[in-house]
Amino acid sequence: MQFRVNYVMVQPPILTAQLIDVKRRAMRHGAWFRVLGKTERAIINLTIHCVERVRSSKLAEIVTAILNKLTENTKSQVKRLIESVGRRLAQKISQTAQKWGNKTAKQWAEDFGFIQYLAIMQINTHSFFTAQ
Repeated sequence: MQFRVNYVMVQPPILTAQLIDVKRRAMRHGAWFRVLGKTERAIINLTIHCVERVRSSKLAEIVTAILNKLTENTKSQVKRLIESVGRRLAQKISQTAQKWGNKTAKQWAEDFGFIQYLAIMQINTHSFFTAQ
């Protein structure tokens, strides 16, 4: 079981320091109270105060789900666009270039720099951001 914390994959056991870091980040972004219910906040708080690391697979599963929820909701809008719009555009362009015979184009769909570039270009061409 893995969960993402700022694009870093973490394997159990989940350490208290990791929980504190994610909680602090979520509170800064306002996601702690907006996203989590009272029970979920209590689970994280009790885990922080009662254990040094999570050993129970069931508790790890519950905490992982909560952490994934927080991590997803603390991402910036640009990061979300990079993951959704940029990746989709990179895959389309890669497939088109492969059809035209470009053998290296297959790698484009996974190139983060290219994905990021396409997402930023899409943001800048959106009618909301262009001069009228």
